Amino acid sequence: MIQKILTTVLFLTLAQIGLTQSSFDTEKLDKYFNALEENDKFMGSVAVSKNGEIIYAKSVGYADLENKVEANKNFKYRIGSITKTFTTVLILKAVEQNKLKLDQTIKKYFPTIKNAKKITIKQLLSHRSGIHSFTDDEDYLSWCTEPKTEVEMIEIISQGESEFKPGSTAKYSNSNFILLTYILEKTYDKSYAELLQEFILEPIGLTSTYVFGDIDPEKKECKSYNYTSSWEVEPETHYTVPLGAGAITSTPSELTTFADALFGGQLLKPESLEIMKTIQEGYGIGLFQIPFYTSMGYGHTGGIDGFSSVFSHFPKDTISYALTSNGSNYNNNNISLAVLSAVYGKSYEIPDFTTYDVTSEALDQYVGVYTSKEINFTITIRKDGNTLIAQGTGQPAFSLEATAKDKFKFDKAAAKFEFKPKENTMYLIQGGARNKFVKEEE
Repeated sequence: MIQKILTTVLFLTLAQIGLTQSSFDTEKLDKYFNALEENDKFMGSVAVSKNGEIIYAKSVGYADLENKVEANKNFKYRIGSITKTFTTVLILKAVEQNKLKLDQTIKKYFPTIKNAKKITIKQLLSHRSGIHSFTDDEDYLSWCTEPKTEVEMIEIISQGESEFKPGSTAKYSNSNFILLTYILEKTYDKSYAELLQEFILEPIGLTSTYVFGDIDPEKKECKSYNYTSSWEVEPETHYTVPLGAGAITSTPSELTTFADALFGGQLLKPESLEIMKTIQEGYGIGLFQIPFYTSMGYGHTGGIDGFSSVFSHFPKDTISYALTSNGSNYNNNNISLAVLSAVYGKSYEIPDFTTYDVTSEALDQYVGVYTSKEINFTITIRKDGNTLIAQGTGQPAFSLEATAKDKFKFDKAAAKFEFKPKENTMYLIQGGARNKFVKEEE
């Protein structure tokens, strides 16, 4: 959908054909990442483990662009919604200890939440509660950088309307995991950070994974960036806002350790892991399915501020993969496909970023506000020197690359823009759809 034009995470959906494990060409993969870096396409790190051992790791770009601090494997990135997998493990651990039950309702914890007497803990975990996601609110970006108390967050969530009858369907909602965080803290009378340390981090030896505070480059914590005509630093969401929905910092290598431990039975009982892997309407419990050829992986994606991430584990092959980024001007799914293709001995290409030269004067004909009756959406087009800038309703601005006369692309969202200046129209081609936009009269 056009409303998701900035979405950077797509699941791996290659055709189901034969696959054989083989040694891979790390030199070619290094060249792939060097091409991304040299063309301002990606800043971040990846890691792959096989049988619990790291077999490939690569970092490109800057952890702190302003001070020219280059990233390496020791730098930490905010991982956004991958945090939800950690929170799910904590909830299921509480269930194993008979401190919580999956079918208990949340009424005693949150009486002001609509349908609280009908919503269960499991429905929160599986995004089947119907609770509106506060991150979808138009004013969210205006306050997310400020600290919030539990009372304030519950009030914000309570103000949202119920979007469907609990259990009737599924829709992703960050609010679910904020509430799960508070349930954990009330159950154990400890902070989320303490529970994370006690039940996950310490048992499997993670030292670079924790609940974030203000970004501190001295602690090897990356700043995040958005690319328009150049990299620009992003504001920082305060940790009290996302909590167990998205407030963890980590590294790719530690995410693979977490994945190996989770699927290796070090964190939960086998029956609890099976609950996580059970998919209903596309949603598991803290996990999604991530297919790659004939291998079925399980993992989660994440995005917060300018950070984006993904981790996955392929049980059949005992392979874990993780990507963390603090700046992406490319479709991260393509990067994941390239890394896994290299590991599995499949073909992939080093991208060619040759662009079509266009003058600043030539861009004037595209500038304006475009609306679509087909999808009820508005895109504003402006220019910055020789670069065309687009911005959808309620979304950050992003730069377009010229590929031919009247044609542009935005790799990060796998979107193409085709202008017809004489007709005052523009077409957005994305996800197999071609939607017409008409330029408003000045």
